Amino acid sequence: MTKFSAPLNFVFAVSRIDAQSEKLDLHLLLDVNTEIYPIHPNEKFVVLLTETLSDHSQGKSKADKFEYIMHGKLYKLGEEQSGDDTKMEVYISFGGFQMLLTGSLDYLNRFNLDRNYFLCMRKL
Repeated sequence: MTKFSAPLNFVFAVSRIDAQSEKLDLHLLLDVNTEIYPIHPNEKFVVLLTETLSDHSQGKSKADKFEYIMHGKLYKLGEEQSGDDTKMEVYISFGGFQMLLTGSLDYLNRFNLDRNYFLCMRKL
């Protein structure tokens, strides 16, 4: 048996992004490791949520087009009611980094509970 006496120290520079889509009715809260992927206020970026990185049509990886990628599990789906307006909430955990995506059922109804997703991100 091996014993370790020194504590493990993990230090990450984590920022929580609070962003609104310019084109769609989507709101994003996302934890990002800014030590390896610095992102600044008012910086624009693209996010892709996908179940696979394979791009069958071109035989390449979707990851080739992005700078920051996380893999996680959708652990909760919810609804937010405001008057006659109902929004869907998608919660994904990426190994402790959290994401909440809120928006119209039209955009978010394709997500499924307990499925794994890749978050791919790049700056514009």
